Amino acid sequence: MPETNTYDAVIIGAGVIGCAIALDLARRGFKTLNVDRGPAPGHGSTSWSAAIIRPYYSTIDGTALAYEAHFAWRNWLDYLGYRPESALHYHEIGCLVLEAADNRQLTGTRAVLREVGVPFTDVAASELAEWLPGADLRQFSPARRIDDPQFGETAGEVITGAIFCPTGGYISDPQLATAQLAHAVEQAGGHFRFHDTVLAIHQSAGKITGLTTDKSGLIHAPVVINAAGPASRWVNGLIPEAHRPEHISTRPLRQEVATIPMPQTPQGPSLRFVMTDADAGIYMRPEQSGTLLIGSLEPACDVLEYLDSEDYETSLTDQWTNQVWRAALRFPELGIPNTAQGFAALYDVSEDWIPIYDRSDVDGYFTAVGTSGNQFKNAPLVGQLMGHLIESVLNGADHDGAPLQFRLPVSGRDVGLAAFSRRRPINRASSFSVLG
Repeated sequence: MPETNTYDAVIIGAGVIGCAIALDLARRGFKTLNVDRGPAPGHGSTSWSAAIIRPYYSTIDGTALAYEAHFAWRNWLDYLGYRPESALHYHEIGCLVLEAADNRQLTGTRAVLREVGVPFTDVAASELAEWLPGADLRQFSPARRIDDPQFGETAGEVITGAIFCPTGGYISDPQLATAQLAHAVEQAGGHFRFHDTVLAIHQSAGKITGLTTDKSGLIHAPVVINAAGPASRWVNGLIPEAHRPEHISTRPLRQEVATIPMPQTPQGPSLRFVMTDADAGIYMRPEQSGTLLIGSLEPACDVLEYLDSEDYETSLTDQWTNQVWRAALRFPELGIPNTAQGFAALYDVSEDWIPIYDRSDVDGYFTAVGTSGNQFKNAPLVGQLMGHLIESVLNGADHDGAPLQFRLPVSGRDVGLAAFSRRRPINRASSFSVLG
C-alpha cells in the first residue's frame, strides 16, 4: 500500500471552507489531503464570492460565528502563521443595514446583535442622507421586477432608519485568501491534488475506508469530509447511506452578481460601506476598482433557479437587469451600462440557507455543505469548528445524542453545533435568503 495514498483525512474540495478545515486538522496532527477537480485552491465557487464580512445573521449561533470570524480576518497573518508575499486586504469599512418591512424594521436583528455582543450604532432616518449622499431614501417595498407596472412606485414614506455595524467590510480577493490558506496547510504538512475527481467513497461495516478518484485511484483514509460546494449534493450521492431523506439537504442555486461604475456625488462615492437594502431586495458593496457590486436578497418576486446538475448558464440575464434597476431606485445617478458586467455562479444552499456542519450516519464521513453565498466570512472559524467536531467524534463523542458545543476563541462564547446539524428541523428563524 503506497504511503502517498494513505491519509488520516481526505477533504473533498479545496475552496475556502475545504482549505480552512484542512488547516485545522493538519494543526491537530492529521495527515490531510484535499482533492479538487479544479486547477488550484479557490478556483471553484469561492472565486465568485462577494467576500463580504458581516456580523448579522438571523440566528444567534450564526451571528456569534460570524462576529468571531471577523477577528480572524482582522488578524489574518496570526491566523495563517506566516507572512505571505502578497498582502490580502480586509477592507474594514463597516456594514449599513436599512430598516424595511421585510426585516421587521430590524427588531429581531438588533435583539440578536445585543445578545451576542456585536457593536452597532442606530442611524436615525434624519441622518441617512449624510450616510448615503445622493440616495433616494423613499421606501419602494415590496421589491418588484421591472416588468411589474408598479415597479418603482412609492407612497413617499422614507426609510425609517438603519443600523451600522463597524466590524465588517469585504475581502479584496477571495481566491488569494484561499491560496494563502492552502500554503498554510502545506506548511502544516497537508497535501493537495488538483484536476482530480472523486468517483466513489468506500465504507465497510458502516465505517469509511477511503475513496477512489479519477487520477489517484484508491486512497485509503478513515475520514472523508465533503466540502465540495455546489457539487456537495452529488458527492453525498456517492454514499447514500450517510443521509436519510428527512435530513436537511442542499441544492445548487444559480445566482447573478452585477458590477457597475460607482455613482459619484460632490461628497464622493455614493456608497462607502457594505449595505443591505431589504427594501429594494438587494445588497451592495464598493469594490476597490471604483465599481459597485450588486447582489440579490432573494425577494419574493424573483423565481429562484435551483438546478439538478452543475451545468448552468454563465451569461448574465434579465436577473442582472432587475438587480441593477433596483439599485438605481436607491441611487438615481447610477449609470446603467449598455453591456452587462458581473458574473453568474452557483451557490450551495440548504432548505433554510443555514449550513450543515455535521457528522453523518456513516462513521468517518462528515459534511461542511450548504456554505456558498454566505459562509466565506466564516471559513476560519468553520475550519476550527469542524476540526473540533471531527476529533471529538473520533474520540467517541455522541454528537447526535448529545450535540457538541464549540467555544469561540476570542469571545469565549459557546456555540451549540446542533444549530448546524443535518437532523435539525428547518429553522423558521432564518431569513431564507443569502443573509442566512
